[in-house]
Amino acid sequence: MLTLTSFAKSYDSSLILDVPALSFEKGIHWIKGKNGSGKSTLFNCLSGLSPYKGNIRLNNVDLSKSPGAYKLKVNYSQSEPVFPEFLSANELIRFFAKLKKAPAGQIEQLKESLGVTSYAQQPCGTYSSGMLKKLSLLLSFIGEPECIILDEPLITLDKEAQHMVSDLIRTGYDNGVMFLFATHQDFENEQIEPTHGYEVKDQTISIL
Repeated sequence: MLTLTSFAKSYDSSLILDVPALSFEKGIHWIKGKNGSGKSTLFNCLSGLSPYKGNIRLNNVDLSKSPGAYKLKVNYSQSEPVFPEFLSANELIRFFAKLKKAPAGQIEQLKESLGVTSYAQQPCGTYSSGMLKKLSLLLSFIGEPECIILDEPLITLDKEAQHMVSDLIRTGYDNGVMFLFATHQDFENEQIEPTHGYEVKDQTISIL
């Protein structure tokens, strides 16, 4: 279970999100909201990339007290990923595989599933937005995460790649992985049926 208590996020003096208490149980959680509503801000905090006030816990691991243990179990793919242009996908994948303690054989399977193998040796500066997105999604599945956070996971992807990502989400869910994903519009995907829905609006999160 992923739990927020007394959670607040502000930029300068402007309050962006105020969530007194919210828990995400295992499942596929769809979080919708208009552009600028705070979805990405929430995800950056949940993944440990942005400071916040309050408490964030995954099961018995507190993000602020045990960030290493927490981040080992929580993976994140940003909506518009940016990587160093001089690094190749293979170099980034090797780094994440070590960081996330990837099991044997996982990397090649993910590269093949997402169609990354054909360009993995090229530097990221040569990638299209779709290629960057597939690399970011691949990195989010590395290791043995208990929670995977996906910000706009299907944008910039062609239909074939969308099906590949949907298959990975279904397989992960069947194996007990919790998913949180965000969209700014209604979600329609015949392969993925969210188990819970939420909306980010007016500085808070409400259950749909």
